[in-house]
Amino acid sequence: MTDAQARRRRIGVDFHVFDGKFQGSRSHLLGVFGELTRLCPEYDFVFLLEKTEELGRVPGFAGANVHRVKMPAANPLKRLAVDLPALRRSLGLDLVHTQYVIPLQPARGNAVTIHDVLFEPYPEYFGRFFVWRSRLMMRWSARKADLLFTVSEYSRQEIAQRYRVSAEKIVVVHNAVDRQVFFPGAAGLDRVRARGLEPGGYLLTVGRIEPRKNHAALLKAYRALGGSPPPLVIVGQRDFGYGDFEAEMTQMPADRRVVVLSDIGDGELPALYRHAQVFVYPSFAEGFGMPPLEALASGVPVVTSASTAIPEVVGDAGLLVDPTDPAALRTAIEGLLASPEQRAELSRRGLARAEHFTWKASAESTAQAYRAYFQSVGGR
Repeated sequence: MTDAQARRRRIGVDFHVFDGKFQGSRSHLLGVFGELTRLCPEYDFVFLLEKTEELGRVPGFAGANVHRVKMPAANPLKRLAVDLPALRRSLGLDLVHTQYVIPLQPARGNAVTIHDVLFEPYPEYFGRFFVWRSRLMMRWSARKADLLFTVSEYSRQEIAQRYRVSAEKIVVVHNAVDRQVFFPGAAGLDRVRARGLEPGGYLLTVGRIEPRKNHAALLKAYRALGGSPPPLVIVGQRDFGYGDFEAEMTQMPADRRVVVLSDIGDGELPALYRHAQVFVYPSFAEGFGMPPLEALASGVPVVTSASTAIPEVVGDAGLLVDPTDPAALRTAIEGLLASPEQRAELSRRGLARAEHFTWKASAESTAQAYRAYFQSVGGR
């Protein structure tokens, strides 16, 4: 073995999403790499981001094999075309792991996680420029990357078929849930009551208010519920295209209470999950579906969509309905509200289902792929 092969491999990870708003790819990076640094002591991990000190306070990101390097915030083109290639050279990185798109300068040693390509089958939920740019860049990245990851079998098949990439090349690294954060029980009662809500006495949904999340259908179903249903709590910020949502809100009768919470932090969200009576998530399309999994881990019965990757996550632990059918959504919610026994059974199934998704298992799949790659190019 040569000296070059014997030296420790250096893996650079584009962590710029840590600097921005909370989203699924941020949770994925923190979950996977927080475990991966411990699973792979033979590698040096170099995390590239602006908030280096803040990341160092997160468990898993302050070990002896962890390096946090300042990468100032920049637009995507500059980051991919200039900053990452320059850092690859100056830091001697053997592999650069990015999300969705690989660095734009040709080089060996690119890993990419393409979480989903929902803009392909569902372009109506995305802007035209975003669809055009994503089709071009993600197709190129999927074909050129040395290592290709995604988060569900659904996304793996979509990427393989649409971009003519062998499915065997694509490694599925599921999203997961932190059971130290999302769990059933009495914790957080005060946080729920501080929001004017009764623990165990509200419906909950979580997600940005945009057309793909299908809040309008949920509001229609809620408006049609019989009797005096509990309040509907919507956790999420208005993002774009929420005209139908606003129109449905104006038609809500006086005996229906809809609470929109747009300022919920990481510490408050688990309590809202934990103390919901029913969690409802009628999204049209997901590359994985983190909110239903978080609800399952919190012991809350789930009603969600029988579409895209969601059934792969929920299995038989939730009620799956057609997201285009508000009447079916209403029927599922009414059935759960009327049946404590069914709610208890789904809660039991949900807790068992959530056990299948752990960040350690996801990190182990990533570690196996890294080691196979480095073995193929020589050395460890």
